Amino acid sequence: MKRITIYLLFGGWLLAAAGGCSVQKKCKAPELEIPEEIVAGERDSLSISDRNWWEIYSDTTLCQLIERTLEHNRTLQSAEARVRQLEELYRVSKAARLPSIDATAYANRETNDYADTKYSNDPEIGIKARLSWEADLWGSLRWAKRKGAAEYLASVEGARALQMALVAEVATAYFELVALDHELNIVRRTVETREESVKQARLRFEGGLTSETNYQQAKVELASASALIPNLEMQIAQKENQISVLAGSFPDRVERANLDLNVVMPQALPIGLPSTLLQRRPDVRQAEQRLQSAMAAVGIAYADRFPRLTFTLTGGVENGHFKGLLESPFTYMAGNLSAPLFAFGTRRAKYRAALAAYDQARLEYEQKVLEVFQEVNDAVEGYRNMRRTAELKYNLREAARQYVVLAKLQYINGVIRYIDVLDAQRKFFDAQIEESNAVRNEHLALVQLYKALGGGWGDLKLQGNENSAPETEVAATAATKAGRKTTATE
Repeated sequence: MKRITIYLLFGGWLLAAAGGCSVQKKCKAPELEIPEEIVAGERDSLSISDRNWWEIYSDTTLCQLIERTLEHNRTLQSAEARVRQLEELYRVSKAARLPSIDATAYANRETNDYADTKYSNDPEIGIKARLSWEADLWGSLRWAKRKGAAEYLASVEGARALQMALVAEVATAYFELVALDHELNIVRRTVETREESVKQARLRFEGGLTSETNYQQAKVELASASALIPNLEMQIAQKENQISVLAGSFPDRVERANLDLNVVMPQALPIGLPSTLLQRRPDVRQAEQRLQSAMAAVGIAYADRFPRLTFTLTGGVENGHFKGLLESPFTYMAGNLSAPLFAFGTRRAKYRAALAAYDQARLEYEQKVLEVFQEVNDAVEGYRNMRRTAELKYNLREAARQYVVLAKLQYINGVIRYIDVLDAQRKFFDAQIEESNAVRNEHLALVQLYKALGGGWGDLKLQGNENSAPETEVAATAATKAGRKTTATE
């Protein structure tokens, strides 16, 4: 009997290994031909994503705001709670491969008083312990463990991706806020200037030097500038509310610095290598782990098509009375082999459905990689163009300012009409607003480039629990099979 059991277990392990190979063959590896360069013509060994976000955003006020957001943001806290949940569920999946032990203590009394039979009394008292273990013949428990590990790692990478997105979102909102402040200051200065122009136009009109037309034109320009203030104040309040909620607090005033129009941004920034990019992007790593989870689900569905073998060993003491209970040993050993006789077609359909789900995850992963390269190329091109645009808008503002000075001198000397002066002032006002927006867009382009390269998460609070992280073999990703080495979470 013992020899038969050994043969049965050995044969089961061989079949499990064969089943694992079958699953690996059925699950097609992602088809990726990663280019040698992220952006054509650029091959940098370093990347700005290797720098911490507080080094990129030198504004101390913004850095403090980002820290407060990462500490108190409710959505991020929810993601961290999910990581802890899946970490515990992973422990459950690991424990399923170990023997389970439970114990019972009971006392019952059965009485029988049937017709035409003698009354009987059958008391029973016992204390028993049971050890149960399932032989993982087809790898079902092993695949379940891998699935739990992949889901846990995916949640960790998902939380890191959320951190990365939060850093970018807070920085974006902050630069938009300071740009709105600067635009409001421009409008208010323009209103003050036009109020003075209205006074001068009124004096000239009342003194008979000009017609009423010039006076009314000055009033129109003043009213059009003044009408911009309420909308800007509303946008500023809404932006402050957005930042406050991101930082985990109720709407309140947000401390911030001024928009620096004289900041000198680098002409070009290092972007790194494709392999480094895919390692740093947590959303790509999350997609990889989802792919691993889908493969493990295929393995579980494959194993569920075949019999399960469970061994049970029960031992303890049992007697009809407390007296002599400890002197009445009880043992029971059983093996249970269960097989799906009439549900094989259903389970085969579930297996095929799991294969289709794996194909979905594989294609989603391939699409994610393509999107990442698109995002980086778009971000690089966007930063370059915003950098050039900011320089051109600066030149435009300076030219418009000189135009106003010359127009005023020519008007005083009677060379041009007052409408030409107003036109010059409008152009200068528009040029100031455009320069402010260009500097804002330059900062936002840097934020998007930093995010696209996977920056903003490496050294943040959530790093996962190394003591409970899955084994290296579980963390190996499908991208590795495609010929790319990735960093496994240990």
